[in-house]
Amino acid sequence: MPRLIRLYLRQVVAGFALSAVFVGLLLWLNVANLWHLVTSSDAGMLAVFLLWLFNGLVFAGVQFAISIMRMQDAGTPPTGGKRTPVTQMQPVPLPVRDAHTTRRPAERRL
Repeated sequence: MPRLIRLYLRQVVAGFALSAVFVGLLLWLNVANLWHLVTSSDAGMLAVFLLWLFNGLVFAGVQFAISIMRMQDAGTPPTGGKRTPVTQMQPVPLPVRDAHTTRRPAERRL
């Protein structure tokens, strides 16, 4: 399996594990009376599953993005991009027409 796919799968597993911990803490700390809402409703387990799923998708994406942004080639110093020095920049003259002397075609009235 390619290294990037393995990295992605590891980050997805880590993201869903973090989501499980997050949802567990939400229920254990009873944030916004969530434990009562889940236990007293017949769709409570569906709500917990969807909360875990959607938070898992977000956390997995964030995990993968952080791991990709931290990657770098060994021995290559960061360059920060290529910029043109200000001393090499020259102004470019552009032709400008005066707005008062420019004539517009007559407007038609219907």
